[in-house]
Amino acid sequence: MGVLEGKVVLVTGGGNGIGKETALLAAKEGAKVVVNDLGGGLSGGDEGDAGPAEKVAAEIRAAGGEAVSNSESVTDMKAVEGMVEQAKDTFGALDAIINPAGILRDTMFHKMSESDWDAVIDVHLRGSFNVTRAAVELFREQEKGAFVLFTSTSGLIGNIGQANYAAAKMGIVGLSRIVAMEGARKNVRSNVIAPFAWTRMIASIPVKDEAGAQRVERMKNGMRADQVAQLAVALCADKAKDVSGQIFGVRGNEVVLFDQPRPVKSVARLEGWNPETLLDQCMPAMQADFTDLGATASVFPYDPI
Repeated sequence: MGVLEGKVVLVTGGGNGIGKETALLAAKEGAKVVVNDLGGGLSGGDEGDAGPAEKVAAEIRAAGGEAVSNSESVTDMKAVEGMVEQAKDTFGALDAIINPAGILRDTMFHKMSESDWDAVIDVHLRGSFNVTRAAVELFREQEKGAFVLFTSTSGLIGNIGQANYAAAKMGIVGLSRIVAMEGARKNVRSNVIAPFAWTRMIASIPVKDEAGAQRVERMKNGMRADQVAQLAVALCADKAKDVSGQIFGVRGNEVVLFDQPRPVKSVARLEGWNPETLLDQCMPAMQADFTDLGATASVFPYDPI
């Protein structure tokens, strides 16, 4: 018996990459699955294709599982509400949502257009709002439910050329934390995962030098989408009932628990501060504890999902 036996799970972005591997694994672990994928390109904005979602759903059914497909967009609240209703109408319930759906529109911030900003925020942040808001009342009423959302080290740590993506991914961290806090009394859980995995988004990254090529090759061989899926599925299981409000990373066979922003140092002045004393006393006193702009860049390589 699998860890999701008898559960119904909605997986967005389920036609490719992490979403696909998650949908397949959820079914293998006993869940009935609604596989959602718009079937669009990496940058979004196109009409999409129902094929990818249905192909994964068909693969699940061929293996003896139960699955249906959905090709609507997570950016449309009515469409997401329809996904929730589809799960209830088809399988009689909904117990968890796993939401790795996403796009990329990378560029340096001083060259970023409003449309590139809006598109990424819409899919990642608005999409995460939509899937949580569309199901949270149901989860509260039934006093059980799990959300698994996706963040990125591009937001948690930073990555040049991804201001839109990083802003959206940090917003998801805040959203998940509040959903978890507000849902605690009703057994509604929410966690986020920062994945390190070879996906079509990673494959789109231009390789500029030999070091970059070697890093990409290591990721392709050692950091697979199915490894991220293991944690995404586990977080939906009843055995994870005490796991909520956390930020995880998955890098190959390594699972990382991230710290969350907390004060690291404070400086007080009895007579109060003015700009001059802040510059002469406060900033120098804190400078040794500043987070360096580049020191962590090589620790966690670029990891869009």
